[in-house]
Amino acid sequence: MSLTLWLLGNAYTLPGVVAIVTGGLLLWLILTLGKHNKDTIKVPDVDVTIATNDAVKNTEDAGEDELRLKVFYGTQTGTAKNFSEELQKDVSQSFPEVHTEVINLKDFDPEDGFPEENLANLICVFIISTYTDGVPPEGATWFCKWLTETADDFRVQKTLFQGLRFGVVALGNSLYKGNYNKIGKEVDRCLHQLSAKRITHVGLIDENVSESKHGGKEADFASWKSHFLDVLAEGTFPPLKDHACECKQNGGKCSNKKTKENQFESSSDESDAEPIDGATEGVKQSNGLVDLEDLGKVVSSMKKAKVRRQQEDEDKENNEPREMVTPLLRQSLEKQGYRLIGSHSGVKLCRWTKSMLRGRGGCYKHTFYGIESHRCMETTPSLACANKCVFCWRHHTNPVGTEWRWKMNPAEEIFEGAIKNHTNLIKQFKGVPGVQPERFQEGLKPIHCALSLVGEPIMYPEINKFVTMLHNDGISSFLVTNAQFPEAIRDLVPVTQLYVSVDASTKESLKKIDRPLFKDFWQRFLDSLKELGDKGQRTVYRLTLVKSFNTTELDNYSELVKLGRPDFIEVKGVTYCGESKASSLTMENVPWHEEVVNFVKQLTDRLPDYEIAAEHEHSNCVLISHKKFKVDGVWHTWIDYPKFHKINNLYTDSKGAEKFTAVDYMAPTPHWAVYGAREQGFDPQETRFHRKKKKDLSGC
Repeated sequence: MSLTLWLLGNAYTLPGVVAIVTGGLLLWLILTLGKHNKDTIKVPDVDVTIATNDAVKNTEDAGEDELRLKVFYGTQTGTAKNFSEELQKDVSQSFPEVHTEVINLKDFDPEDGFPEENLANLICVFIISTYTDGVPPEGATWFCKWLTETADDFRVQKTLFQGLRFGVVALGNSLYKGNYNKIGKEVDRCLHQLSAKRITHVGLIDENVSESKHGGKEADFASWKSHFLDVLAEGTFPPLKDHACECKQNGGKCSNKKTKENQFESSSDESDAEPIDGATEGVKQSNGLVDLEDLGKVVSSMKKAKVRRQQEDEDKENNEPREMVTPLLRQSLEKQGYRLIGSHSGVKLCRWTKSMLRGRGGCYKHTFYGIESHRCMETTPSLACANKCVFCWRHHTNPVGTEWRWKMNPAEEIFEGAIKNHTNLIKQFKGVPGVQPERFQEGLKPIHCALSLVGEPIMYPEINKFVTMLHNDGISSFLVTNAQFPEAIRDLVPVTQLYVSVDASTKESLKKIDRPLFKDFWQRFLDSLKELGDKGQRTVYRLTLVKSFNTTELDNYSELVKLGRPDFIEVKGVTYCGESKASSLTMENVPWHEEVVNFVKQLTDRLPDYEIAAEHEHSNCVLISHKKFKVDGVWHTWIDYPKFHKINNLYTDSKGAEKFTAVDYMAPTPHWAVYGAREQGFDPQETRFHRKKKKDLSGC
């Protein structure tokens, strides 16, 4: 109507005549094309969003207009894969009409995959971890390289992923401050830079329990997943496609569902920011104003945000630390045979304990130092560690940390729990074929404690109290530390034997093998060795040889020996514990016993004050001893345990005035344990058991 009045008003001017003719033609075209479209084209009245389920069909292969979800993962230890499969399962259960697929980035070629996709109907979720030094997992290296180069290449159109909706879940550990979730954030940045639309915030999954926003990686992912499912259910994301509007046919009201586009924070702008429970998601804003129909959602979101802030403020005021072991980690450790004590300690039976109960031989500590393996309790007051060693035989299932930030159980509780759980494990062998009755009875009363089960026991704030309780009960202490806490070594009370793991001799190789969390790890390592040299009791360097990693730097090792002046040096070939996604080690990295002996000979040639004293061929281990333990041509590497407890009690009662040294409680080494003996360290009183085809379930 307005067009007709305009034509009549301009009819008496030359320009008006031209305008009338042009306008008439335009009006004719509009009416003609409108009639044609009405007769031949049916405009869909369904908005293809998650909330409109009729638009998606549940078929094996998603059709052209069907919504699809692809979950891509890049993993080193398998966590990202597990989360991806968990997300697929939950989406399939909640939205069976959505075609879902899980894809390993290792098997995905982005140059072939994305161009063939109908991006308008595709939602992609990328779940990817950050590995050591801020690099992607090995299987995702090519994808990350391609994505970064594509996003930063000025020759590539920045609209490459226009229409694609995505979300990113980044897995990492906040202890690696500079590299925390670096890869996930970079994937988010690149996708956004190539015009893909975020439908949710970046999920920052923190392996560091004490700093994790929700108390652990599983809880962090559960929170992100819950929000993601809410987004799918509400359809609060950019539209799949624009649909024609039929407002006039609906009395002036748009028949299509309102599009609710949400621009989420960029990880490149504020990588650690996360919206609070989707506080403003799905709310359409214009010039700072909120649509009236969205007002209820805004009020609800504000209430949720307020409740969460109040909870966070209460947590800060209470200042209550979290437990080290999450429920899922507890379940995993218990499945592996651990008996957990409180929230951060545990015990487990060593296979050599089981072996000696049957009279089938003891471990190398029996050969080198005279412990009775069936009476040895392997425990730790701290499951957490400050390293992620490539040869970790626990496959990195334990927590990591650089300081104690967890809820702490008292030393009395840990001591009583350790004795009780260890004894209960021994009781399970009552009546088991082959178990010797006298050994079984002796095993019910442990007299040795190996503080080397897993983690870093010296991190435990009450470690001195715990060690003292062991000694008061007549239990010797063998404590192992990874040389990252020099102050703790300095302040440690006397232990029967103090170990320091010396896994490499240079800064570069130590970083490669131990993968420490501390940035100043090398200085801490050197300071720890210096503190070890000032301890009066027995001290040991423990070297784990890994072929192709640390078997060639002999001169550097000799310099480290001069720095810490240990009483003994244990050189052991790495034990291959099976395939681990957290490590690239294979059987090729395990040295033969002859190779270990050869390494030891070359090392002792560089150490004039040391000689080879003993070996345990079964454990692929050789002992180097300081010559002061060779008295009148006889090695004295064994320990007089009753004498240790006696002189340690004098030291304690005198508050440190009655000092003692390692030579004060040494004992002669039996002939069969000495290097060069025919037995090669196997106690002749034991019965050597050789496996045949059938696996020995005793663990021997």
